[in-house]
Formats: sequence, structure tokens, C-alpha cells
Amino acid sequence: MSNSNLSRRAVIGGVLATGAAMTSMTWATPLHAQGLGLSSILGKASDSALDKLARPGAFYGDEDVRIGLPFIGRSSGLLGSLFGGASRLGLLDGFIRTLNSAAGTAAGEAKPIFRTAIDDLSFSDVPGIARNNDGGTRYLRQSSNDALHGKLDPLVDSALGDLGAHSQLESLNRKYSWLAAAGLDRRGLTNTVTDQGLDGIFTYLGREEAAFRKNPLRNVGGILGEIF
Repeated sequence: MSNSNLSRRAVIGGVLATGAAMTSMTWATPLHAQGLGLSSILGKASDSALDKLARPGAFYGDEDVRIGLPFIGRSSGLLGSLFGGASRLGLLDGFIRTLNSAAGTAAGEAKPIFRTAIDDLSFSDVPGIARNNDGGTRYLRQSSNDALHGKLDPLVDSALGDLGAHSQLESLNRKYSWLAAAGLDRRGLTNTVTDQGLDGIFTYLGREEAAFRKNPLRNVGGILGEIF
């Protein structure tokens, strides 16, 4: 048998052995933040979560993460009724859809931000991260929420401007005096969309982390493909 075949078999054997070890892990001990460890899983979960939320209509289509106006909520409320059916006519709904689209646009541009935050984490001395299915996500939020908010904010503000949300808000404020009295301006709109968008991203990231932990070999096929 040629040396190249032996080498290839050794590499494949190593990958499969690593996969078997990952499958048998109880996640009860701290993991190294490299290779197929928790950092790698959290990075892949982050990419997957952001890809899903960047799809057209993803934020609006999921009531768990749908973005709403701060004084109306994600679907309805007292001020919603004051619109006299405007939501049903598409006036308010159209505006809220724009906000959700902006959050999706920002999510699609946020991969490097989350990857950098994850790479900067140190998992080894934090209890509970390895035991909880979404422990990495919780720790990322606890340690990096403010920094991530600050970096996501300009992406959201830019998306809101590009999609016309700021001009829509100005028009609504002129049309409805009680809405203007609520004090929602451009800065407040960007902040609330960033807040709710970040909530949605972490919701999806937690789901994806749990899925990757449950099946840590889901990308081994891709690794083997690269070998050949």
C-alpha cells in the first residue's frame, strides 16, 4: 500500500476518532476554545443563526423574535387600537415589517462581530458552560452583550435608513400627534430595533448551539470532503 494511502487512512481515522470522542462527551468538563471545542461549536452556531435571521422575512415571520414598536409590542396593544385599524390596513404593519427587514439586514452583516466576540472568550474557568445546552450563548451574552450592542447599532441604523424606516417614522409622527408625543425619534427607533434584534439573535444562537451539541458530527462530512 502506498504511503499516500496510509497517510489518508490515518487522517480519516483521526477525524473519526475525534468524532467518536465528541459523541461520548458528557460536556461536564471545560472544553478547549479551539478545534472542535466549545468555541468552534459556538462560532458555527453563530454563523448558522445569523444566516437564518438574514433570510427575507425571517424576523417578522417568527413571533418569538418579531420586532415591534416599544410602546405597542410585537403584535398589538392599546396604541395599536388607537390607529383605528391602521395595522389591518397595512399602515402600521408595513412600518413594522420594515423594522424587521432592517434587523435581518443587520444580522446578515454581523458574522465578523460575533466571531470576534466568541474568539475573545475564555471558557475554561466558567462553571456551567459545558453542562448547559446553551451555556456558551448565555456566557457570550453575559460577557459581551454591551459590546455587541454597540457594534450592531450602526448596522441597524444604516439598514433602517436604507429601507426608509426613518422617513416612515417622520411621516407617522406628523400624521399622528399622539405618536409624536410618545417621543420615538430616529435614535430611539434604532436603539429599540437593536435591542430586540439582539434578543432574537441570541434566541436563535442558543437554539443552534443546542443543536450542534446534540450532533457534534453534523459537519464531519464536510471535513472528510475537504480531505479528498
